[in-house]
Amino acid sequence: MVEKLRARIEELKREKNAVILAHYYTRPEVQAVADFLGDSLALSIEARRTDARIILFAGVHFMAETAKVLCPDRKVLIPVREAGCSLAESCQGDAFRRFRALYPDHKVISYVNTSVEVKAQTDICCTSSNALKIVESIPADVPILFGPDRNLGRYVQRLSGRSNMVIWDGACAVHERFSSSGILQLKAEHPSAQVVAHPECPCEVVALADYTGSTAGILDYCGRSGTKEFIVATEAGIFRELERRCPEKAFIAAPTLDGRMPNECEDMKLATLERIVDCLERESPEVTIDEEVRRAAERSILRMIEVHG
Repeated sequence: MVEKLRARIEELKREKNAVILAHYYTRPEVQAVADFLGDSLALSIEARRTDARIILFAGVHFMAETAKVLCPDRKVLIPVREAGCSLAESCQGDAFRRFRALYPDHKVISYVNTSVEVKAQTDICCTSSNALKIVESIPADVPILFGPDRNLGRYVQRLSGRSNMVIWDGACAVHERFSSSGILQLKAEHPSAQVVAHPECPCEVVALADYTGSTAGILDYCGRSGTKEFIVATEAGIFRELERRCPEKAFIAAPTLDGRMPNECEDMKLATLERIVDCLERESPEVTIDEEVRRAAERSILRMIEVHG
């Protein structure tokens, strides 16, 4: 059945001049049919580069929105329109507008894990891989409003030494679940293991990490490190790519506060091969964005790409 679905997807991609972009957190079988696999930044860049008529985004809604912002002349599809993001949903456009009005002199930096409405109110976007670089691109005497992830904001604030940052109080429900005490117990059981963590994790988890970085950063670090065993504190979808790149190394899922294992984002897993086939056949659901909002959001994303280099 899986092979038939994969064959049908390849047929539809050729027939419709379509490409599939997939995040590392999607299902393994979805990652396997992707033309481009990556984190939010890499996929944003690939969306700009492709000349395909159709971009199908296997991920969550804000990611597909970002692709549409950058590629207004392409048809952007998402297999499940309802695939949301707890972090993006913790920062609604109207509430962010009111919050921003309290700090009119602040430069606004927003994580890409936000809706297009929030990006449209943003001076410059960032990802977990370039957040520090983006913050440091702002003159030291200019105050910053950073949103929506409080953990990423505090992490960058600590590294940059920027005391003039106001941080929105939002979080990713998946990364919030990791347990620092559980990681300490695992470390005792695996003393040679290194801890790698995403900066969306709580500060007490990040404090235990030998390396903190984006999904792409974690993959790169584990690949080049001489260490053979890692405790991994990020969404479980990354394990497929870690094991593919480093078959000789062992990867242990970091424990969660509620005992949930594996620690998965349910929304990221909504895209299935069956839904991708249906989406390509019907060319729906399609992502649409008001043009004025799209142009405002595009400025903040392009500014990020320009600074990132």
